[in-house]
Amino acid sequence: MAGVLDSVNQRTQLVGQNRLELLLFRLDGEQIYGINVFKVKEVLQCPTLTQLPQSNSVVKGVAHIRGGTIPILDLSRATGNAPIDNIQDRLAIITEYNMHSQGFLVKGVERIININWEDVQPPPKGTGHDHFLTAVTKYEDKLVEIIDVEKILAEVTPMTEDVSEGLITEDVTSNAVSKQILIADDSKIARKQITRTLEQIGVTVVAVNDGREALDHLLALVEEGVHPADRYPIVISDIEMPEMDGYTLTSEIRNHPQLNDLHILLHTSLSGVFNQAMVKKVGANDFLAKFQPDMLAQLVIERITHLGGELPALEGEA
Repeated sequence: MAGVLDSVNQRTQLVGQNRLELLLFRLDGEQIYGINVFKVKEVLQCPTLTQLPQSNSVVKGVAHIRGGTIPILDLSRATGNAPIDNIQDRLAIITEYNMHSQGFLVKGVERIININWEDVQPPPKGTGHDHFLTAVTKYEDKLVEIIDVEKILAEVTPMTEDVSEGLITEDVTSNAVSKQILIADDSKIARKQITRTLEQIGVTVVAVNDGREALDHLLALVEEGVHPADRYPIVISDIEMPEMDGYTLTSEIRNHPQLNDLHILLHTSLSGVFNQAMVKKVGANDFLAKFQPDMLAQLVIERITHLGGELPALEGEA
C-alpha cells in the first residue's frame, strides 16, 4: 500500500503545473507518436492473438493477459496507414480508456518524456476533418503526433450517446431550456458525444477545444460584467488538452475570485486512483470517466435542477 501511495503522490506533483508525461512510439514508419503515460498499464511483446470472426479489420485479435481478455488494435491501420507487419516481433501498449482495457500494436517504443502542455498544440490547420490527431508537439526538433484515440475507439466500437428513457422528465427539460453548459474537450468525437447527450436534456451547449480557450472565454465574460457561474451552472472539462489541461484549468478557476464558485466536472477517458487523487487536489466538484451518457446526464440534471430528492433510478440500480 505504501508503494501505491508513494506513486500517487509522485504523479500528483504534476497536477496544476500543466505538465504531462508522454510515451513515445512508432507505427509503420519513422513518424513519432505519443500517448499519455497515465493511460498506459504496461508495454509487452505482442502476445499470442486469437482472431475474432467478423471483427473490425483494425482488431488483430484478442489476447489473454493477466487473467483477462482484451482486444489488440493495429494503431497504424486505424489511422489509415499500412498495417504493421511481423506482429510477433512488435510491441503492444496495454492501455485503459473509457473504463475498458485494450492493446495498441506498435512498431516500437522510444522513451517517456515530460513536457509542458503549453508546448502541445492543436493539429495544424489544413489537416482536414478526417485526421486522427488530437494534438502535436516537438521533442528534440522532431514532430510528435498525439493520436485521437477516442475517435479510433468510437469507429471500432461505436458508443451510444442516448440517455435512457425515463431519466429525462418534462420537469427536467422545462427547467433545462434556459440553461447553458460550457464544455472543453480537444477530441472532436468527444465534443460530439457530450453535446448530443446534453442536448437531449434540453440545455444549450457552448463547446471549446481546450482549457486555454475555456479560461479565456470565462475571463472575457468577467470583463463584460457577467458572472460566469450565473451563465454556466456547470463546466465540463476533459483532462488531456493542448495548451492547458483540465487540472490546470480547474486550478486557475479556483484561484480567481470571480470564477471560483463555478461547478466543475472533470470528464475524462483517464481513470483510476491517480485521477481521483488529482481531482481532489485541484478542487473539482465531480469526476466522471468517459463515456457514460446516463451518468453524465444524471450529474447535469442534479446540478441544473438543484434536486434534493431522488432522481429517476438508472437501470439496474436498486
